[in-house]
Amino acid sequence: MVGSHMIDIYHAQGEQQIVGTFYKPTTDLADISGKATLIECDVRYYQAVHDIITTHKPDKIFHLAAQSYPTVSWQRPQETMDTNVNGTINVFEAIKSVRKQDANYNPVVVVACSSAEYGASLTPENTPVKEDTTLLPLHPYGVSKVGQDLLSFQYFQNDKIRSIRARIFNTTGPRKTNDVVSDFTHRAVAIEQKKATVLTVGNLKTKRAITDVRDLVSALMLLSEKGNWGDVYNISGNKVYEINEIVPIIESYIGIKLPTEVDPKLLRPTDEPIIYGDSSKLKRDTGWEQKYTLEQTIKDMIDYIRSKSQ
Repeated sequence: MVGSHMIDIYHAQGEQQIVGTFYKPTTDLADISGKATLIECDVRYYQAVHDIITTHKPDKIFHLAAQSYPTVSWQRPQETMDTNVNGTINVFEAIKSVRKQDANYNPVVVVACSSAEYGASLTPENTPVKEDTTLLPLHPYGVSKVGQDLLSFQYFQNDKIRSIRARIFNTTGPRKTNDVVSDFTHRAVAIEQKKATVLTVGNLKTKRAITDVRDLVSALMLLSEKGNWGDVYNISGNKVYEINEIVPIIESYIGIKLPTEVDPKLLRPTDEPIIYGDSSKLKRDTGWEQKYTLEQTIKDMIDYIRSKSQ
């Protein structure tokens, strides 16, 4: 999802040589048809990653591939670790391999890490968290992202690969699936179209700073140009929302009342009470600014869902 928006933006800027990989995509690849060279690749397999990097020698690599759902990580922890940790090793080892043939190959690698690394450190009295906050992940996904984060640092330290670690906080937008805002907007459109009668919800009392995917992509692109190699940056929204505040924003746009019902299956064993990061370092080093309001993001998400359901 993030990569598809990045392709949109680079393509709009006139970039001609964009390579994107996909594997079991949740995004409709037709949305980015003709904008990039798209290659199917499971990052768990080194040779596939090696072949792509050897063939194309990208000067910028945005490592976005992941098993990215905490709930899935409880169900499939081995797969989560294999994809996120070994997938990251495969990217860096492929770069090292290319360098044996071409000593001048020196890409920037922006690695998509996660606010889930902070875990139990995300408490109301401790937020917004800074990059030096203790990493105490609460699920296998968070642990896998700590591994990915520290691997990226050590490849910078030991192999001088220009890695930059981006700890991404809650992000949503058009094409997103399986987060609270996309779940709510999909269900709201289903109610609007008489395909459902109730909005099922989980814990509405948690608090999240939410970033639009297009603002996230802007931050990642800026980091590739202006970030300090080997460093780590939070990418977090500026405003914190209690989850129950999302429903009225959706109701306001679609113009109908949404009856809600708690679904026990949507309640997690552990759930950070608040996820909110300090992005001042990112802003200082790159000049990044958040441009999309949650109201605009939700409007664009609903319009996108409607367009796909016609």
